[in-house]
Amino acid sequence: MRTLATKQHLLADAGYVYNFDGEVYFNRKAKKAFSVEFVEDNDEEKLEQGIRQETDGNWTFYFNSPPAESVRRQLEAELG
Repeated sequence: MRTLATKQHLLADAGYVYNFDGEVYFNRKAKKAFSVEFVEDNDEEKLEQGIRQETDGNWTFYFNSPPAESVRRQLEAELG
């Protein structure tokens, strides 16, 4: 089993950085964000699937449960 540090390394290698305020790993170019809880609670395979998944150009959030609309808007504003 891989550790959280190994999962963080997968994210870093894919261009994700950590946002302390939102407690998410994000990539502006890919327009994706992964919550800390999602990263902790899912295996590397699911994390890698999310990293590789194509998006429609809008922000995609990987959370254990969908974020509230207000949280989503706030994160989108903070992340650009």
